[in-house]
Amino acid sequence: MSDPRINDRIRVPEVRLVGPNGEQVGIVRVEDALRLAAEADLDLVEVAPTARPPVAKLMDFGKFKYEAAMKAREARRNQVNTIIKEIKLRPKIDPHDYGTKKGHVERFLKAGDKVKVTIMFRGREQSRPELGFRLLQRLADDVSELGYVESAPKQDGRNMVMVFAPTKKKSEAKAEERRRRDKERGEREHKDSSTGEKVEAAATSAAEE
Repeated sequence: MSDPRINDRIRVPEVRLVGPNGEQVGIVRVEDALRLAAEADLDLVEVAPTARPPVAKLMDFGKFKYEAAMKAREARRNQVNTIIKEIKLRPKIDPHDYGTKKGHVERFLKAGDKVKVTIMFRGREQSRPELGFRLLQRLADDVSELGYVESAPKQDGRNMVMVFAPTKKKSEAKAEERRRRDKERGEREHKDSSTGEKVEAAATSAAEE
């Protein structure tokens, strides 16, 4: 979007003027609006050019542009792309492998990612879809504190697919992870400081002896 017209670039006979604090001044000649802007050491900015008459506001345009740029930068930093992780299971998976796979699902959900779980059927297993359904239901129960079923189990050829969504947004998960790391760093620094004090005290004691 191009910058709005400001000051002497506003070439209309009159404007509906808005004060610096949002107060409605009313319809004034553009010359009078420019004089008020100069007296207040502000800019006259056309904020609604298609209105009749156009709406102009008294503001510090440089500060306005800077704050708008900072808000846009913050919005880009907070924007989170949705990532879908995938985990594949066999309907007759052994307990150890199930625990490992469940751990992956929990880790992904904690990080704020969605998880697509695929049950792969082979041979005669294709005639037993209830095995896959029960396994997915069991997994849903096991990770219910971290995520919920966004897409119910459905058959897709030889596979059965279900999608989990995290209960926490990714931005919340990232903020929580940052807080955890900061806390751990603080604890390490405190521990290192305490160790240093003990070593120094021991050295001082030895020197005195």
